Amino acid sequence: QGHLVTSGGGSAQAGGSLRLSCAVSGDIWSGSCVAWFRQAPGQERKWVAAISLVTTLDYEISTLTYKATDVKGRFDISRDDAKKTVHLQMSKLNPNDTGMYYCAAKATSCWPSADVAQYYNFWSQGTQVTVSS
Repeated sequence: QGHLVTSGGGSAQAGGSLRLSCAVSGDIWSGSCVAWFRQAPGQERKWVAAISLVTTLDYEISTLTYKATDVKGRFDISRDDAKKTVHLQMSKLNPNDTGMYYCAAKATSCWPSADVAQYYNFWSQGTQVTVSS
């Protein structure tokens, strides 16, 4: 078992930036994939990005990332192995980015179902992100 703890949420104006963090503990870090999801008020939960946790001699594979189309070029997902933390750097924010953000983890690989919520075994509490016009 293990748990995920999110932080870094807050308010920002359109065009601004926020950095979310997901601290991973327990056996989760030895898993395969960590992702970010978000849910706007009155809307369904949507996938944002994912990063592979696979340890391999191939650096490109072990650090492989995936992003939803609407955040490409604006959001970056990364990991800090020493601190066992996954970050979501959000830039060029717009009001559509407003919502509750969650991080999630699963033992299976990110590909080919990084965006399928039901495959994630562990979920964090949400951290609110509010973007004003």
